[in-house]
Amino acid sequence: MKLSIVIPAYNEEESIAETIVAIEDALDVVKIDHEIIVVNDNSKDNTVQVLSELQTKYPNLKYVTNSGPNGFGYAIRYGLERINGDCVAIMMADLSDSPFDLIKFYTTMIEGDFDCVFGSRWTKGGKVIDYPFNKKLVNRLANTIIRLFMNIKYTDTTNAFKLYKKEVIEGVQPLLSPHFNLTIEIPLKAIIRGFSYSVVPNSWTNRKYGVSKLKIREMGSRYFYILMYCFIEKFFSKGDFKKK
Repeated sequence: MKLSIVIPAYNEEESIAETIVAIEDALDVVKIDHEIIVVNDNSKDNTVQVLSELQTKYPNLKYVTNSGPNGFGYAIRYGLERINGDCVAIMMADLSDSPFDLIKFYTTMIEGDFDCVFGSRWTKGGKVIDYPFNKKLVNRLANTIIRLFMNIKYTDTTNAFKLYKKEVIEGVQPLLSPHFNLTIEIPLKAIIRGFSYSVVPNSWTNRKYGVSKLKIREMGSRYFYILMYCFIEKFFSKGDFKKK
């Protein structure tokens, strides 16, 4: 099963090379057939130049530029439209997600024939390194609200690091989220529409370089909008969008 990896990148010249090398080194050990699609989200720094140099060394790497509209969700959606794999992982450009966890996700999907594998940083076996305290409080509150509101057991819906079969991505269309709210739209729709999933503990490490692109104050209403959208589908659509 070929693995696609979609990585959105905005001004990640300091991080992207280390991230790509770490992923390639890990996947090379276990010989997983894969492609890496980095979506340059109209970066203003030297991200494109770094990617161009990396591409000469790693034939599985390709990069595309999303000229606009821009935003985390738009970049991910742009990349998802261009995958050639049988399954796709969404990972961050700052190496906050572990390539070895990706291998664990991939193995879990194959062995259990799951449609999705969701990472969880807060379950037993999960780990966070240098996670900002204020961000942690907001994260746990948001995930508790999502869990109770949607009546699900999964406790880390906002975690972007997940693996989906290609048919899941096709089955959760149309995707609406332009920004980080895409991290909850895809898994919630997958659960609502009847795709199977497994939750696997994963680690998260704070970025070494640059600053986080997530602006919590700007995202609250956008997360709430997508949460309400998914709530309406779950309780009022009469199963019209369920996996057949």
